[in-house]
Amino acid sequence: MPSQGGFNLDISGVAGFFGGEATRSAVARAHTLYEGGRWLGWYNQPGSYDIARRYARISNSTLSRALFPGPREGEDLTTLFQLDGTVGPKFTAAQSGLVMLRTGHAARLLMEECKSLTIDEVPGAPYRVATPHFVTIVHLAQAPDSTCTPRRRRGMGLLPAFVPISVSLAGCALCAKWNDWYCFSMILLGVVASGISCLIVGAAILEFQHPRAASGAPPGDGLMTDARGMEAVILKGPENAINPVTRGRFVLNYRSAPADNNISFCSLLLTLQFLTQLLLVPQGTLHGQLLFIGTLVCSWAYNSYVSTWDGESFQRKILVEQILQPEQMKKYKFGTRTMTVVFILLVLSPAPPEALRRLLDDLLPNDTPVWRQWKQDVLSGIAEGFGEDGPRFPFDHGQNGAFEEHEMHLLRVLHGDAFAGCEIYRRYRGLSKDDRSSETSTPRFAPRRVLRRLTTLLEKDDSHTDTVV
Repeated sequence: MPSQGGFNLDISGVAGFFGGEATRSAVARAHTLYEGGRWLGWYNQPGSYDIARRYARISNSTLSRALFPGPREGEDLTTLFQLDGTVGPKFTAAQSGLVMLRTGHAARLLMEECKSLTIDEVPGAPYRVATPHFVTIVHLAQAPDSTCTPRRRRGMGLLPAFVPISVSLAGCALCAKWNDWYCFSMILLGVVASGISCLIVGAAILEFQHPRAASGAPPGDGLMTDARGMEAVILKGPENAINPVTRGRFVLNYRSAPADNNISFCSLLLTLQFLTQLLLVPQGTLHGQLLFIGTLVCSWAYNSYVSTWDGESFQRKILVEQILQPEQMKKYKFGTRTMTVVFILLVLSPAPPEALRRLLDDLLPNDTPVWRQWKQDVLSGIAEGFGEDGPRFPFDHGQNGAFEEHEMHLLRVLHGDAFAGCEIYRRYRGLSKDDRSSETSTPRFAPRRVLRRLTTLLEKDDSHTDTVV
């Protein structure tokens, strides 16, 4: 029977727009990432019109174009659910010299995972501190298949879904008890439309895809750097193990009917739900309309709760543990950028000299005579090769007539940073004499003595170190 006294809430139209973002997030997290989550969408959800419009925009079917005309947004189901589509950090290949100014979602996930790692402390490592930088070394030995299907998440996290389901069913029962068949049918319609759409959308299988490298490709060793230049990730491994990071992407695929048909049907179903509720809910009783609102509020609260889940951390776990499966991930902290760059060059060596030079100029674009001399000294030291005790930098700390005293001071400081970066590299490789049972003298490479002398100089005059990064 219609609402008595001429009073009704008339909120059915608002319900189609309210809560759409929370509903989208809930479907993305609970119904596509959790195993069995697709079966737990049977409750009256808000935002039906907003979700129908979003589904129509990613479908190319004629029906979807007729329902929601206008330009397509260039999205697919994966980007709609924010499972892919973000821009990753810059990548520079050490062997081939390839520079990718922007990578993809997988590279960004790995960068964020590396930022969360615990720093491997280097006991007694000598270095000065200006601006801290961080480098993570990721060893990738396994080349995953070009298409991987990761396992979905398991657990008890979906148990709260039974709360909105129970509230929606209880609302239907109370409306039937009060003979309010309008609100009864509209709540039931919302339950059925939401359940079917979640069942269909949740049937999409999350896959990870990446192209295979050509046979005979050089090692894929390279460097990823964030926008600020404070975090760097060194990737070590064959090209087919690096490609998933730099070129891989997550995709939601359907194994049966064409995806456009599935998404278009969901869009049509949710549109019918919105229009029917818009027309018939105002015909119900006041108590029935209050129950209808109650089911929407409960569903919105649950969807908002699910939206707080960190779906990205689960994706990072999938990428690292199920797809990349790195042999080793080590993170180090450095006191200056010059020290960091030397360490990066040593880890990526051996590599073509021209590739190392381009990488060095890219990381440190400074182009004054002192910096050019220092870069040449570092590259020459790396080119000499690695002895049994690791790399050696036979820097000449005598007076150079081409530089004034303050420039020589800066050059000594930069040489000290190179020694410190080299010492951390030696300890990373287990080559430091402090890590061995017996010690022998090494007259060509003595970073401790050099750094002690440089520290004394810096304590006396720190006026020229502002140009050192």
